[in-house]
Amino acid sequence: MRLATWNVNSIRSRLDRVLAWLDAADIDVLALQETKCRDDQFPSERFEEAGYEVAHVGFSQWNGVAIASRVGLDDVEIAFPGQPGFDKDADASLLAAPVVEARALGATCGGVRVWSLYVPNGRALGDPHYAYKLEWLAALRETGSRWLAEDPAAQIALVGDWNIAPTDDDVWSPALFVGRTHVSQPERDAFEAITAAGFTDVMRPFAPGPGVYTYWDYTQLRFPRKEGMRIDFILASPALAARVTDASVDREQRKGKAPSDHAPVVAEFSD
Repeated sequence: MRLATWNVNSIRSRLDRVLAWLDAADIDVLALQETKCRDDQFPSERFEEAGYEVAHVGFSQWNGVAIASRVGLDDVEIAFPGQPGFDKDADASLLAAPVVEARALGATCGGVRVWSLYVPNGRALGDPHYAYKLEWLAALRETGSRWLAEDPAAQIALVGDWNIAPTDDDVWSPALFVGRTHVSQPERDAFEAITAAGFTDVMRPFAPGPGVYTYWDYTQLRFPRKEGMRIDFILASPALAARVTDASVDREQRKGKAPSDHAPVVAEFSD
């Protein structure tokens, strides 16, 4: 199985690129993030014409996650158990329950439980969105730990845009990001807690850093200057991690006309 994750930064803007890449890269399962559309706007028919079943959850022009699979798509689940919501209007927090955003979608594909995840950005240290991000990650760790406790042989992939650079090797200039999100110690601790629970970053053994990135900002010529961050990951449960035979970033997809600011991450698993 070839499994990939890609923050496409609007599927409607990059549909042709995504479909062409699926064919060229021979991808079996693709998890998408930041689709930026409602369910009724998602181009399901185009994926189906290409031989993929697809599931999507999106409520507006923000967020949105999807899974496309040509090896089966069963037991689709919107939001992981315990996923917290976010109150966009802080003044209304006592009047209504926080809204669970379109940030997590699970499905069983070829015997692997795949979760497409779009972790909250955090915005700024001290912002309510930053506290929400840490709460979201803590809930994911708790749920993931329970999954593994219930079935140590479970085949689970937690994939997507994590909005965290776990180490200094994962960002082009650690000094530039001091006092900002994505590299703060609480965020890194939250990411490490998920790996400590049993989920392995499958790409690092095949692409050691520094200098291996998955995201480059559109501004200030970040991509040609190789000034990026590694914030997109495929984390695998122990049983699934044991099947990894290769993993990489397809940096070429950050090039060309109107690319996403992220590149896809691909992992290959033995049968």
